[in-house]
Amino acid sequence: MRDAFRDQLDGMFEDLASICADVEASVRGATAALLTGDATTAERVISADADIDRARERVEDTAFTLLSLQQPVAGDLRVIVSALRMVSELERMGDLSVHVAKIARLRTPRTAVPDQVRPTVVRMAEVAERMVGDVGRIISTRDVEAALELGRVDEEMDRLRRRSFTELLSEDWSHGVEAAVDVALLGRYYERIADHAVSVANRVVFVVTGQHRREVDA
Repeated sequence: MRDAFRDQLDGMFEDLASICADVEASVRGATAALLTGDATTAERVISADADIDRARERVEDTAFTLLSLQQPVAGDLRVIVSALRMVSELERMGDLSVHVAKIARLRTPRTAVPDQVRPTVVRMAEVAERMVGDVGRIISTRDVEAALELGRVDEEMDRLRRRSFTELLSEDWSHGVEAAVDVALLGRYYERIADHAVSVANRVVFVVTGQHRREVDA
């Protein structure tokens, strides 16, 4: 019975890593749609979000079943509660990718990103996608050092976000209010994807060590 319980706990983390892979694909697809003005790709990202939602429900169902039938304590309880929080964060990352895809769809056949800010937005998208991929590996391996490092990667995203604001508020901005709003929203979406990735990584630290990130860093 105990072995079966452990298998179910491990299975939840495998499901979380699988969801993370789906989110990574969503970020990649949304960015491709954004930069090319491809409405078909945007629609594919938006439709695929339902799969992420269903996967979240499966993880939640497993977690609630384990809570009600096994009455876990200590470390096992920490794993289940953390999994519930992590899957919520991952779903939100998928939702943010959908927001990017919807901006892409709204502006097709044009692209929503003016050439002036394209390098910044491209780099933000690259960092976001990398962080999602990294957090998937962190979930699979429960690598505390990699989880702590992800917080440092997030510092680049913060710098890029500030740069995007500087660019769209500059005196030589000539692309109008609509484009400025798009860029501001896109920056926010990519930044939040990164923030959620860090949050998930921090929960892995808690699962493995029983300590919060600030305690491990101290």
